[in-house]
Amino acid sequence: MTKDELIDAASTKAGCSKKEVGEVLDAILENITKALMSGDKVVLTGFGVFRVVDRAAREGVNPKTGERIHINASKAPKFKAGKGLKEAVK
Repeated sequence: MTKDELIDAASTKAGCSKKEVGEVLDAILENITKALMSGDKVVLTGFGVFRVVDRAAREGVNPKTGERIHINASKAPKFKAGKGLKEAVK
């Protein structure tokens, strides 16, 4: 499902215009991003948790040359599905 398809489905279900739903979805995604950037986690009960995880520096291998390379430490967003979502897709 694409973002446009999600907006279409939500506007039909909620009885709102696609423009309104699109603005709300954009605001939600922007706030999730801001929370993750500040190190907070976002909990959507029954759906899941968005959080940031630290990835340690490590050694990797260039698949073309086989040469060992250093991969710097980084942060990455992570999503863990909640019980309700897990049960729904079983």
